Amino acid sequence: MVELLAQTGVNALYAAAYLSLVAVGLVLIFGVMGILNFAHGELFMIGGYVVVALYAGQGLPFALVVAIALVFVGLIGVLMEWSMFRPLRDNPLGGLAASIGFLMILQALVSMGFGVRMANVPPATQAVIEFSERVRLPVQRAVVILAATVLLGALWYFLKRTRFGWALRASAQDREAAALQGISINQTARIAMFIGAGLAGVAGALTAPLISVNPHMGHSVIVAVFIVIIVGGVGSLEGALIAAVAYAFLHTFITTFWDGVIADIAGLVLMLIVLIVKPTGLFGTRDRA
Repeated sequence: MVELLAQTGVNALYAAAYLSLVAVGLVLIFGVMGILNFAHGELFMIGGYVVVALYAGQGLPFALVVAIALVFVGLIGVLMEWSMFRPLRDNPLGGLAASIGFLMILQALVSMGFGVRMANVPPATQAVIEFSERVRLPVQRAVVILAATVLLGALWYFLKRTRFGWALRASAQDREAAALQGISINQTARIAMFIGAGLAGVAGALTAPLISVNPHMGHSVIVAVFIVIIVGGVGSLEGALIAAVAYAFLHTFITTFWDGVIADIAGLVLMLIVLIVKPTGLFGTRDRA
C-alpha cells in the first residue's frame, strides 16, 4: 500500500506539471487582457501536433521540436491577440465568442491536415528512474516535471525582476493607470498572449509522447484547467499553480483507488464547494489582478 501511494504521488506530480503550465498561461492572458480564451485547450493540442509533424514525422530532435512548439504556438497567440482580442478589447463577451469560433477553426484545420484518428508519438527515451521495485518514474515524465519547473521559475523571474514583467503586472492590476504611465497596452497584450499560448503549446508538446494526440485532446484539458483557475481564483497566478497541484493529486488518487468518472465528479464538486464558500476562489480578489 505504501508503494502504491508513492507511485500515485509520482504520477500526480506529472499531471500537476503540465496542468500548471496550461493553467498559468491562461490566467496570465486573463489577468492582462481580461478575456477567458476558450481556445486555450486547442493551443495545447497544436503543441502536440507540432511533435507529431516534426518529431514523429521528420525525426527532428525532441528538445528542438519542443522549443519550436513553444515559439510556434506563442506566435499563434500573438495572431489571436491582433486579429480577435484587440478589436474586441472593450467587449469581453465578444472576445469569448471569438475564441470559441477560433477553437473550431483550429480543430477543423488539424482534422483536415492530420485526420481525426489518434496519432501515437514514440517516447524520446524508454529509460525509467526506479525508486524501488514498484515505484518508478519514466524519464519522459520526469522531463515534463523538470521542464515545467524550469519554465514556471523563468516566468516568475520574468514577472518579478524584468521591466517587461513589471509592465505586465501593472497592466493586470490597472490597465488605464498603466497606460497613463506610458505602458503600451498593445505590447503587454502581445507579450501575455505569446507567453500564455507558448506555455500551453509546450505542455502539449511535452506530453505528446505520453498520450494519444487527436484533434479533440484539448477538451478534457481545458475543463480541468477551468476548474483549477476557478478554485485558485481567476486572475491569480499563485492560486492557479497551487490549485493545479491540488487538483492533479485529487484526480490522480481518486482515479487510482476508485474510478476516473468519480475523479471528474470530485473535481467539479470541489469547484462548487469553493464557489459557495469563497466565490472569488481561494486566492482571488474581487478586483481583477
